[in-house]
Amino acid sequence: MNDFQPYSYTDSVTADRPWLASLVGVQDTNTITLDLTKFSAGTHYVVSANPLLQGRTVMKSGIPLGKVTASGLYAPYAGTTSEVQTVTVTGTPTGGTYTLTFSGQTTAGIAFNATAAQVKAALEALSNINPGDVVTGGGALPGAAVTVTFGGQYSGDNVAQMTASGTNLTGGTTPAVTVATTTGGGTAAASDGTEVLHGYLVSEISFNPASTKAAGALLWRGEVFAGQLPVPLDPANVTAVAPGVSIHYR
Repeated sequence: MNDFQPYSYTDSVTADRPWLASLVGVQDTNTITLDLTKFSAGTHYVVSANPLLQGRTVMKSGIPLGKVTASGLYAPYAGTTSEVQTVTVTGTPTGGTYTLTFSGQTTAGIAFNATAAQVKAALEALSNINPGDVVTGGGALPGAAVTVTFGGQYSGDNVAQMTASGTNLTGGTTPAVTVATTTGGGTAAASDGTEVLHGYLVSEISFNPASTKAAGALLWRGEVFAGQLPVPLDPANVTAVAPGVSIHYR
């Protein structure tokens, strides 16, 4: 049973939603309340440049949502974790390169002092990693480790750990490169209720940055282009949905 008041939309306001594959369900959405403290800037919302919104932030449409059991408020869906691996260069090398190997594919040489963006570019040059399949952070090496978060086709998957070779690193004291799995993919990301998919935020909403709650509309049945969602989601990894939820993916 759906225990929220129906919230209707006209065809015109469903425009500019590349993730929405069909208008089916947009006339039968549920009104919900979002717990804004659970959402992240950049990932889920942006500061609007529209002067009419006077500095309000804008929550992106298409965000997968779960429901926090304790509060009854809605928050980002957290079904399965995406794998995070960390690349570390030790021995303070002063030159040379290293390589990373993922599922049998090996990168070209990566500079000893590569930035996170350069590590990302090297990985995306592999035949089994497409643009958007990895997000990197941290760095630059060798002073700071680089994190590699798998998304895209590997979103929510327990992927093979990369291996590394530092035989071409030079200088320093016994320079080497290692890879460690910081967060294993494929396991439940939460246990507060948000591990169950309840649907998608059907429309952008603007809100005051100081607010902790905001009203929205939940698309709980319809058709979605999974690859166009603002937050990576692999439908194959959605193992729990709320009663009555019926989403088809293209």
